[in-house]
Amino acid sequence: MLPLPKPPQEKKGFGLYVQRDLISDEAKKNSQYTSKIKAPIYEPKNKKPNVIELVNESKSKQLIKEISATSLPEDEKRFLFRAAFRHNVFNFRLIADYYAHSSSEMQLLMERSGLVIIDFNKAVENGYIKFSEEIAKLYVKEHGKTPE
Repeated sequence: MLPLPKPPQEKKGFGLYVQRDLISDEAKKNSQYTSKIKAPIYEPKNKKPNVIELVNESKSKQLIKEISATSLPEDEKRFLFRAAFRHNVFNFRLIADYYAHSSSEMQLLMERSGLVIIDFNKAVENGYIKFSEEIAKLYVKEHGKTPE
């Protein structure tokens, strides 16, 4: 693995850390794409939402109903049941509200599940920052040097 420079961070809003650009000014000028990425900064509301509001399960429930009605072998049904959960839609705005009003135990598990990312170092520890490492590797491959 390539050694990566420690990313500069700015603390913003509700404990979110924003990594500054890895792309040089020259590369920005020559690109048709923007490198301006703004991390969402969210201010929690005063009210804790009901936990059932945090996820829409309508499609996964429909698929489970359809799978249950088949004559497929049980092992195939179990596989399809697990796959059906991919269709759950999470409401991350409400999840952030829920997090802000939850116990420390619940907050820790929400962080470990990737439902919220509060701390850059914890995000690395929990494996949610691998994508930025891949981007840095691609940058080195293309430009022959580590990002500035």
